[in-house]
Amino acid sequence: MKTLVLQNPGSLELTTTTPPTAPGPTEALVRVHRIGVCGTDIHAFNGKQPFFSYPRILGHELGVEVIAVGDEVTQVAVGDRCAVEPYLNCGHCIACRRGKPNCCASLSVLGVHVDGGQREFIVVPAAKLHRSSELSYEQLALVETLGIGAHAVDRAELAAGETVAVLGAGPIGLSVIQFALAAGARVLVIDINDTRLAFCRERLGLPAADLIDARTGDVADQLRALTEGDLPTAVFDATGNSRSMMNAFTYPAPGGRIVFVGLFPGEVTFDDPNFHRRELTLLASRNARPEDFGRIIGLIEAGRVDTKPWITHRAELSAVPSLFADWTKPESGVLKAMIEVPA
Repeated sequence: MKTLVLQNPGSLELTTTTPPTAPGPTEALVRVHRIGVCGTDIHAFNGKQPFFSYPRILGHELGVEVIAVGDEVTQVAVGDRCAVEPYLNCGHCIACRRGKPNCCASLSVLGVHVDGGQREFIVVPAAKLHRSSELSYEQLALVETLGIGAHAVDRAELAAGETVAVLGAGPIGLSVIQFALAAGARVLVIDINDTRLAFCRERLGLPAADLIDARTGDVADQLRALTEGDLPTAVFDATGNSRSMMNAFTYPAPGGRIVFVGLFPGEVTFDDPNFHRRELTLLASRNARPEDFGRIIGLIEAGRVDTKPWITHRAELSAVPSLFADWTKPESGVLKAMIEVPA
C-alpha cells in the first residue's frame, strides 16, 4: 500500500509498505480517506518535535472508513465513517483510572510515538473510533484538532462573560477560539501573521479591534487598553514558542489563569513574585478526552461548529512529498492542509 514515511527531518518519502493483517478481536481495519496536517507533523518534519524518533509514519488527524472488525467489536460496523481518537492509553494507570486517558502515564499517540495514518490502511482499537453518518471524511479528520481546543477551554473552566486572550491563531489557537466563543467569552487574539489575523476577522467574525498584532507594540499595554485596565481572566498560549509562553505570565488579570496548549521542547521560566502576587493558576492542556470527540461530532452535525473555513490547502497522498516543505513556511498561507487518499 502507498505510505508516506518521514525518514529523517526534512525527508518525507512516498513508499510502499505491507498492508496490515486482519484486525484482532477488539480492533478495526480502516481505510484512510483524509489526513489533516497539524503543527505536530510540521515540528517533526523540521526536527523539533519532542518524544519523537525516525523513521516515522505521521498522521493522527484521520477521517476513515471501517473495512473489517474483530469478533468482539460492537460499537462500529463495516462501512461506518469515523474520526479516530489517536491516543493509545493503557487503561489502568492512575490517570486512566481518574478519567484522564489523554495524559496516560504510558500514552502513545498515532503518528508521534507509533506509526500513524499517512497510508491507505491502518488497524486501530475499535474503541478509538467515533462514527458519524452525516459528516464528510474531511470534517471527521478535523475532529481531533477541534478536540484540542475544546479540552483546553474545559481546563480553564470558562464562564460566560469572561474576556480571554489567545496567543497564536494557527489551527490549535483557532480551535481554542471556537470553543471559548461557544462558552460565551469575549476573545482577544494575538498573532504576528497578517493572514491569520485576517482569517479571524473575515471568517470567524471577530471585531478588528479585538485582534492584536504583537509586532505593533507592547501586548500587555494593548490588552489593558481593550479591557479598561483589567487584563484578561484567562490566557491560552497556542504558539509552542518559549518566548511567547514566558511573556504569557504578564498578561492575565489578578486571580487569572494561563493554559499552555502549545508544546515547547525545553524550559519555560517565569518571575515567581509576579506569579504569586497575582495568585495566577498555570494549567497544561494535553490532547483531548474520549467524550470530546462525540461532543464535537454532535456540534458539527448540528451546525454549531462550522468547519468550512478551516481547510486552505489540499493534495493527494502521492503529491505531498513535493509540497510538504512549502506547507511548513508561514508565507505559504497554510492554515490547515488536508491530504486525500484515493480509494
